[in-house]
Amino acid sequence: MLQEDDACDGDCQRTRRQAQDGVVVSSPATEPTPGMHVLRLCSVYESEATQLDEAAARFDPIGGMQNHTASLSRRLDALGVRQTILTARLAGPREVSRLGRNGTVRRVGVQTIRLRQLWGLCALPHLLAVHPVDLVHAHQGEDVATLLLGLLARRVHRSPLVVTLHCSVRHTITGRSPRSLFLRVVGGAVERAAVRRAEAVVVLVPRTARLLRADGIADDRIHVLPSGFEPALFSRRHPDAFPELPRPRIGYVGRLAEQKRPDLLVQAFGRMRAMAQLVVVGDGPLRPGVVAAVARSDARDRITLSGFVPHTDVPGVLASLDVLALPSVYEEMGSVLVEAMASGLSVVASRVGGIPDVVVDGETGVLVPPGDVDALAAALDTLVADPERRQQMCLNARERAVRYSWPELGNRVLVLYEQVTGTTERHLR
Repeated sequence: MLQEDDACDGDCQRTRRQAQDGVVVSSPATEPTPGMHVLRLCSVYESEATQLDEAAARFDPIGGMQNHTASLSRRLDALGVRQTILTARLAGPREVSRLGRNGTVRRVGVQTIRLRQLWGLCALPHLLAVHPVDLVHAHQGEDVATLLLGLLARRVHRSPLVVTLHCSVRHTITGRSPRSLFLRVVGGAVERAAVRRAEAVVVLVPRTARLLRADGIADDRIHVLPSGFEPALFSRRHPDAFPELPRPRIGYVGRLAEQKRPDLLVQAFGRMRAMAQLVVVGDGPLRPGVVAAVARSDARDRITLSGFVPHTDVPGVLASLDVLALPSVYEEMGSVLVEAMASGLSVVASRVGGIPDVVVDGETGVLVPPGDVDALAAALDTLVADPERRQQMCLNARERAVRYSWPELGNRVLVLYEQVTGTTERHLR
């Protein structure tokens, strides 16, 4: 975890208490080093809604990692950090665009959605051309080529490396498919090499920190910094996104992917005793499976598939639901859970990965075994039938969400950058 000075004011003491609960936030960071240049490597990154065609909306810009990297970049730009973001556009052309006042986003066009690791080869010329670089920050999802790029950039630019594990392929991915086995074996070896060489490793939940410590990674190099939410998006009132649908409403918001198993939610909804509406918001490679599950369901007349919505519309969607469901079979954190808390929304989610570090079972939501359709249906029935319990969970969720604010988390990342580059002491003086 991040360390504070021994002489600590009230804000620092509050930070320590929050750190003990598994989430680190801080008071505003010092001014960044003048001219600090960060090279950010991430296989996926947020796209503008106006840039999305059907293929891009299905694969490229949807997900918590995309939102995380973009929100963090915007926050650091506001703090004066110069950034070059090198990312892929897996279903579209290459592009260079501006980020705020001090940033550049370079998207590498790779006309494939299956051989995703190829984006690393296309990114090589850009990685070598960027200079000077003070710090390299590699964001690891399930595309392990990012970590190989990070190790190369560390050597080429002779800069410290920070790695964020959005999904630990070594510890989080499950399943027996060839892809899952490849990621755990080959990707796990790459991940292990990268975290051992990185000057700092950022994880989203305490669970992953414990696993890295068991792997022999020094505790002072591991930092728990979760995904957050933008307070400005969730503080305003939103019109009802589904005015034609009666309540109560159960919702799924996110990528339609095998990892998330929204098709199991459709099955569970069909087994519920209580009458409700199900709204599935999102797109992705599992869309045909979800459509087929809806067609087979006896409750199909009460199921709405709304498709992809831009992330800026998600607060309004969540505010229009009564319960959020996330039936993932593996999950590092589930950033939509944080946004649901910010919306004051009770949740039903799988007891898997880092989700129990985010959702407090019985207080902000209900956790069920992954893949258990009957347990998922029973938990949804329980919340739908008990509005008073939902209301109490909503109050608990809003209170807990405060510690996940992006401005606070962005400040903490800047402090980490200054520590890694050896500038913290000078600024604190």
